[in-house]
Amino acid sequence: MLLGKKLVVVMPAYNAEKTLRQTYSELPLEYVDDVVLVDDASRDNTARVAEELGIRTIIHPVNGGYGANQKTCYRVALELGADIVVMVHPDYQYSPRLVTAMASMITSGHYDVVLGSRILGGGALKGGMPQYKYVANRLLTAFENLILGAKLSEYHSGYRAFSRKVLETLPLAANSDDFVFDNEMLVQVVAFGFHIGEISCPTKYFPEASSISFWPSVRYGVGVLVTVGKYVLHRYHLWRFPLFGK
Repeated sequence: MLLGKKLVVVMPAYNAEKTLRQTYSELPLEYVDDVVLVDDASRDNTARVAEELGIRTIIHPVNGGYGANQKTCYRVALELGADIVVMVHPDYQYSPRLVTAMASMITSGHYDVVLGSRILGGGALKGGMPQYKYVANRLLTAFENLILGAKLSEYHSGYRAFSRKVLETLPLAANSDDFVFDNEMLVQVVAFGFHIGEISCPTKYFPEASSISFWPSVRYGVGVLVTVGKYVLHRYHLWRFPLFGK
């Protein structure tokens, strides 16, 4: 519990056997009420390691994609009665020690969503983010801030905290099952008028850390542009998309 709020950590996992123990060991378990790992048909022993650690583990029989994994994560967290849900990647790319800080920003009542930003503090390149990803991140973020009217340092972090109200409100079932789910979700957050906060987060890029390769990154970037285009059409009542409600 954190200030009387039930805190659940969710881990969308795929081939995270080598990094899961270290990630889990740094979670602030004195405040976390439950940890849920969804294994998206990993080819290694991710699920076995999770069960050895005592983590509540759900296994997808076939690989559904990163977005599909998150949909299961959030559904289970809500079923467990979570008031705050923090998504932590089990690949140890983001610091698990910031879970309490991110959740506290939501319990304060000031924010509905909190992002762990790799850009704030200038640690992205120092942590090993590939140059092309950094440049693409900055360009896409500038474009989205311009169109959405927000002022975020980045839209592409996988380290996120949500209030229960956000997860119950957003039509997540309408989102992609692929990587662009992340960006669709944040555009939805803006469209529905929720408040987003950010916290500086160190990041690490190393062989065991999951990271999409060049061409999937290109596909993700195109998906971001398409999502923003849908938002504009929906906002100005030119076309309706289930992504943003009725």
